Amino acid sequence: MHLMNTPFLQIIRKTPLAFSLLGGGIMKESKRSLSRRGFIQGVGGGALGAAALSCGPVQAAPTPDEKARPNGAYYLVNVRLESGFIREGEEIVNTATELASLRIENGKIAEILTGDTKPGNPQLPRFDAGGQLLLPTFRDMHIHLDKTYYGGPWRAVRPMPGGVFDRIKEEQVLLPKLLATAEERTEKIIELMHKNGSTVVRSHCNIDPVQGLKNLEHLKNVLARHNKANDLTSEIVAFPQHGLLLSKVEGLMREAMKMGVDYVGGLDPTVIDGDMDKSIDTMVQIAVDANKGIDIHLHEGAPSGIKAIRRLMDVTEKAKLQGKMTISHAFSLAALSPEEGKEMYTRMADLGISIATSMPIGKWVMPIDQLLACNVNVICGTDSVIDWWSSFGMCDMLEKAKLAAELYGWRNEFNLSRTLGLATGKVTPLNAKGERVWPKVGNEASFNLLPASCSAEAIARLTERTAVFHNGVLAYGAVKQA
Repeated sequence: MHLMNTPFLQIIRKTPLAFSLLGGGIMKESKRSLSRRGFIQGVGGGALGAAALSCGPVQAAPTPDEKARPNGAYYLVNVRLESGFIREGEEIVNTATELASLRIENGKIAEILTGDTKPGNPQLPRFDAGGQLLLPTFRDMHIHLDKTYYGGPWRAVRPMPGGVFDRIKEEQVLLPKLLATAEERTEKIIELMHKNGSTVVRSHCNIDPVQGLKNLEHLKNVLARHNKANDLTSEIVAFPQHGLLLSKVEGLMREAMKMGVDYVGGLDPTVIDGDMDKSIDTMVQIAVDANKGIDIHLHEGAPSGIKAIRRLMDVTEKAKLQGKMTISHAFSLAALSPEEGKEMYTRMADLGISIATSMPIGKWVMPIDQLLACNVNVICGTDSVIDWWSSFGMCDMLEKAKLAAELYGWRNEFNLSRTLGLATGKVTPLNAKGERVWPKVGNEASFNLLPASCSAEAIARLTERTAVFHNGVLAYGAVKQA
């Protein structure tokens, strides 16, 4: 189900929230736990003795070496799939589920067995999900993997009376000092991301005169290792954190494009660069020349932020960048009334412009509900992870979905189930009619196992992710051998 295609009137329907208790199987005692390394080594072996999955604390799993990567097929049995909505009259009060077995092969879901149908190939290894719920993998679509205190000693954000310009000066001092541990800390963030169920990421990366392209080199090194391990899908945005024009980094940005970066970034063209038209035109020209997409940070409030958004819509149409433009944050939209916003949001949707948000809590509440009602593609991300810009950031997209549900009053079973799409890139197990649309044979085997009865409960209770798979690879957690 694509959340953005859900009629808004359905999203805001008021129906009582009800939960069903998940029947036995999840909390059974286990004979043998299988870590990530054990899982990967076991994929090539035969079937093992029956055991259910324990839902206790899960320890971070080791990264396998090249020889330990899975290259065969296996079954994941006793998986709980959503099968439909339960109604009392016209009211949706709960979500029905059923147990199934999945055959995973070459990183895809090759077979889905439900009912009394049993796995047919006794030679394939089997792993027991223990009745846990299967949800699509989560997507962290705005994060800064290249700069963080995370993984090192705790440091909270320091007050900066001069605002963003003082913060940039602070960063200019910090960046060279952190280069030596850049890759180690990026790995720590990815571990946290995997723990919380995300295996798809779009990371912004500083391009600035202080460290040049060194952050990008380190980030690419880390992501290349995860690409080989097949446990992460990633995109990179070249981000001129100190201003595209202000720090005179157009040349460095063009070099970054040659290094395989996916998106051209930008930053507050009026407040930081001081020339909205020139800043946006320079950013767009780099993107057009390199045949790349755009993802611009736009923190500016109204009226300059609204003016910049209108300009970005114009250049999207003129430069034929439909579907390739993302505006991150877009805080100025919070100043618009629903009537003022509707025309703008409708045009955004027509141009395929995405809005990336971290679901901020503050004076202004972002009009995410209105954007969705106009079919604008809304994507979610963590943003900073415990760095000098923010003392927070947990890489948890399920938490972002829960926050959205609380902010916009999506409290009932149906609304909560739709909200999952904010964490998964619009993929939900059921469509608005209650028909299963995920998983299907041929889908990537990228998913999470959670001890929850349904997606609505997983969001409302922020359920632990006990096993995280990407393209058939166990990226985090443990499952039992069966």
